[in-house]
Amino acid sequence: MTALTADARGVYPIAPTPFFDDGRIDTASIDRLTDFYLGCDATGITVLGQLGEAPKLEHEESLAVATQMIRRAGHLPVVVGVSAPGFAAMRALTREVMDRGAAGVMIAPPNSLRTDDQIVGYYQQAVESIGADVPFVLQD
Repeated sequence: MTALTADARGVYPIAPTPFFDDGRIDTASIDRLTDFYLGCDATGITVLGQLGEAPKLEHEESLAVATQMIRRAGHLPVVVGVSAPGFAAMRALTREVMDRGAAGVMIAPPNSLRTDDQIVGYYQQAVESIGADVPFVLQD
């Protein structure tokens, strides 16, 4: 997969993670959802957004959802949300999804940050953690 660049443009919808009533991930619906975005001519797909279900998933579940979408999306770039309470978890998920073909990652700052300097400092630490070579998207 080609990595995102600063001139990326278009629509990258944030895909919901589908679940069964008992809390298991609905993998068949991940495929249908990915096919839907492909059929709508989306420019790319974003998965595991921070404001939804992603923070509730275990690492292996997040990796499985991202991997399935990356494989199904084919040529379409997939950006994976990797926000986590700590940089070690963020780094681990980033490395694994990038190895599986993600075009980049998406990072949201903790809601406890109050000033611009705190937010800038957080993103500097995040980049040091995931690696300066990994393209990332800011999630509001």
